[in-house]
Amino acid sequence: MTLSRTRWIFIGMIAGIIAGLLLHELATRGTLTSAQIDAITQALNVVTTMFLRLVKMVIAPLVFATLTAGIARMQDLAALGRLTARTLLWFLGAGIVSLMLGMATALLLQPGHLAGIALPPADAVAPALRHSVNSLSDFAVHLVPQSLFEAMAGNEILQIVVFSVLFGMALSLTGEPARPLVTAIEVLGPVMLRVTGLVMGLAPLAIFAAMVSAIARQGVGLMALLAYFTFCYYAAIAILCAILLGLGWVVARGTMRPLLRGLPRPMIAAYATGSSEAAFSQTMELLERCGVPPRIAGFVLPLGYSFNLDGSMLYSILAVIFVAQAYGVALDAGTLAMMGLVLMVASKGIAAVPRASLVVVASALSFFHLPEGGLLLIVAIDQFCDMARAATNVVGNAVASVVVARWEGALATPQLHGDIG
Repeated sequence: MTLSRTRWIFIGMIAGIIAGLLLHELATRGTLTSAQIDAITQALNVVTTMFLRLVKMVIAPLVFATLTAGIARMQDLAALGRLTARTLLWFLGAGIVSLMLGMATALLLQPGHLAGIALPPADAVAPALRHSVNSLSDFAVHLVPQSLFEAMAGNEILQIVVFSVLFGMALSLTGEPARPLVTAIEVLGPVMLRVTGLVMGLAPLAIFAAMVSAIARQGVGLMALLAYFTFCYYAAIAILCAILLGLGWVVARGTMRPLLRGLPRPMIAAYATGSSEAAFSQTMELLERCGVPPRIAGFVLPLGYSFNLDGSMLYSILAVIFVAQAYGVALDAGTLAMMGLVLMVASKGIAAVPRASLVVVASALSFFHLPEGGLLLIVAIDQFCDMARAATNVVGNAVASVVVARWEGALATPQLHGDIG
């Protein structure tokens, strides 16, 4: 029996965990030195890095092709404004739900009340995380690309979206003379999906390498450190996914059934690599099979990378309240409300920043004058939280695409043939 790619990915992840634990045990017994472990993990990181670079290589042309072609086919450009408004409305609602759930989890389960945990100095800061979130004005200016090629080279998704929208509108307004160019761009999308299919053939190997590298360095301690905080976050993430899928079911009904069947594949890819970008093309293919038109999926998904980071927003507010609790800082209702607003804005447009949620948390700690040293408490387990954030963002963006397509009256009959799981 031929195994599906999803099963191979799962096998790669489990094998990576086992191999990582074995290497960590050998290091603990002294059979392998720390230098040898570092050499092994560095070699494995090359595999993971190459895979993620291959994935990112496809993102920019795929976003440009699907979004431009979709808008170029629109006869009524007023429909574009309606589509944008409905998409952002769903993103806003999902973001509020994420923040409220994260806040409720922190206040009810109290993960910051950690007896026996030695706290870092309040003024300690991890040097590598000295970043700041751009102001709203900087973010607005950054939306506009100076050059399409510069935006594509840097994988600046929002800048590519801005250019693609304008270019697609221009093609639509030009009419028949632009038809050959529109046809060429329409062909580019399926070609890039084929390229992605070839790249994703390497996913099981890349995921194996990523898991071995993570576990070999710190063993089960990486998963056990501050286990209660991790448990609280994963529990909240599970509830958030259930809420989003439930709301999607209320709106889209039967269309959610094939989506639920197909979601594990992109979720596993995003979880194991810690990058929702790794699941972009798989999510696009899944949505097309679920009846979501490419013009809508190609519009909603890229926007979701910056405006619909549900898992990241939940994590950020949970982590900030966690630090406040750990240091005994009381937060009143007004501060919590302001915190939610700040994190809602701060989380936009930072998807391309490495360990972006830590950047947001660090900025929020500084903004609310909370001990920045508390960031060191969660750095060690952030990788595993980052994996859950990426998988949750895939769910949020997939559901958003289906819901917006239903609101637009554009959902087609799901295509149930083929391997979507």
